[in-house]
Amino acid sequence: QVQLVESGGGLVQPGGSLRISCAASGPTLDYHDIGWFRQAPGKEREGVSSISSSDGTTYYADAVKGRFAISRDNAKNMVYLQMNSLEPEDTAVYYCATDPFIYDGRHLVDAKGYWGQGTQVTVSS
Repeated sequence: QVQLVESGGGLVQPGGSLRISCAASGPTLDYHDIGWFRQAPGKEREGVSSISSSDGTTYYADAVKGRFAISRDNAKNMVYLQMNSLEPEDTAVYYCATDPFIYDGRHLVDAKGYWGQGTQVTVSS
């Protein structure tokens, strides 16, 4: 069983940057696609980004495209989400999760694998 632990969240000013991490323990992440999801108060959870296990293919939600970058280090069993040009609308609890994923059309909406407990990201002046 894979256990995921997110870290790196915090308070950042608009326009700032933050890198959040997802650490896995147990079986290796090598064979799992990994996704980042977020949920803001009063809103449904949404998929933010994902990275495949096979060839590193990435997905980004339209709202974060060009600002966020996902990466993985299989040797360290880690997945990262670099978030730049942060906006107040990015405020949410961020979760990492393993595949399989569920898409609504071309939008990542859910994961049916393992989930972490989440890390809070707050963008505010």
